[in-house]
Amino acid sequence: NLSNVVCLIAGEYGYEVINYFIYMACQTMLIILVGAVPEYHIEPVTGDLDDDITQRVKFTEDISSIVTEWYLIKHEAYKVNLAGSLFFAGVLIGNVLFGPLSDKIGRKPVFLTGLFFEVLFGYGTALAPSYVVFAVSRLLVGMMNGGMALVCFVLTQEYVGKSYWAMTGTLTNMTFAVGIALFAALGYYVQPWRNLATAANCPGLLLFLFCVTLPESPRWLYSRGQTEKAEDILKDFAVRNGKGRIPVKLRRTVSTCSPDASSPGVFQLITHPILRWRTVVLMYVWYSCSLVYYGLTLIASEDKGNRYLSVAMYGLVELPAYPLCMYFINKQWAGRRKSMANFLTFAGVSCLLTMFVPVSGTLISATSLALLGKLMVSAAFNIAYVYTSELYPTVIRNAGLGVCSMSCRVGGILAPFVPSMKSLHTSMPFMVFCLSGISAGCLGLLLPETLNKPAAETLDELSSPTYQRILQPQVNMSMTEL
Repeated sequence: NLSNVVCLIAGEYGYEVINYFIYMACQTMLIILVGAVPEYHIEPVTGDLDDDITQRVKFTEDISSIVTEWYLIKHEAYKVNLAGSLFFAGVLIGNVLFGPLSDKIGRKPVFLTGLFFEVLFGYGTALAPSYVVFAVSRLLVGMMNGGMALVCFVLTQEYVGKSYWAMTGTLTNMTFAVGIALFAALGYYVQPWRNLATAANCPGLLLFLFCVTLPESPRWLYSRGQTEKAEDILKDFAVRNGKGRIPVKLRRTVSTCSPDASSPGVFQLITHPILRWRTVVLMYVWYSCSLVYYGLTLIASEDKGNRYLSVAMYGLVELPAYPLCMYFINKQWAGRRKSMANFLTFAGVSCLLTMFVPVSGTLISATSLALLGKLMVSAAFNIAYVYTSELYPTVIRNAGLGVCSMSCRVGGILAPFVPSMKSLHTSMPFMVFCLSGISAGCLGLLLPETLNKPAAETLDELSSPTYQRILQPQVNMSMTEL
């Protein structure tokens, strides 16, 4: 049918957008390797040495990082975690700014503009002459990264029919895990931190050139009342897929926005009775997913042994999570809601068990349980992306995802400091992850199920009892049904 025809060619565009998540993973994980702390010792003060620590410190590992260049040790060591937190603070700001903006002026222009500046600021990171410039550049890269990740995910979803959302959402998030593993390999072969930052940023430039020809989201055009433009894009999908010019006529509904109408604002997430409760629950779920996900990933940088292998393992361990997601979220007896809640709970339990087993040396160790927790929270995080996009109507989907992602970035800001809680007690970080995962899993059960239910386009459809109407013939269908 027409849905399948347009989805196949839309997947060609979606593939280009999905690749952004590999670039995003490199930027997100950059601080793990460029901020690596090598072994060192500080020589005591003697007659020929003053009290300047830069004159007395001796690094015993041959590692190039911001730590070795700017001597970020002792009382300056906090600056490494600060740089990571500034990146996630920028991501938070980007979520707030770019989500509502893309709902107003379109997905494509916001995506391309943000990607251009992200690449520009990424090169600023590699060329930073001082720590201050480095930190500011990470903040700016984070702003662009957060906004583009959000718009990129929504654009990928809106290129295809709702029945494909679970698949495209899963593939999108899976590329992030692949990006972590590829970044670890890149870091192994490109050792100087400035060269690594440059190499990690180059794919963004190529991606920008490939994405210039992307079409606008037909769903967004339809929700804004630009039905003819949406029809032209769908016809182009069919033609490029070798199906000829299939007649497409999208039915105008009374709830479809006019071209001059303004999009619902972020305040609708608070004032709308249905969206208000969903938003509160989803914000906590996203916060917990982020805290546990990035916290466990950053712990990899503190593992003894080969740090590149550790980072790669914490990326590759996510890959089994995505087939599990695809299986469970499409089963009637599991669905989105129960699957997300169970994966979060299992992630919390895995972190809890790490406190009762040896760190390493056995089949069941703290490291293996931490990897299992990373797998479980990765599955929950993936479902949260897909599930949230289905819970919000098209006219406010980016704003809803932006607010949820904003709370997610609060977790990301706190995540770099959680591993340092080992100084209080070795089990403290995992206790934080445990409580966050279990509580979010229980709270997620309060949300409605969206499996096999059509996606709403407007707020009126969300509240309408006729929202779950029967599909019309394919040549006279609404975008919701497509």
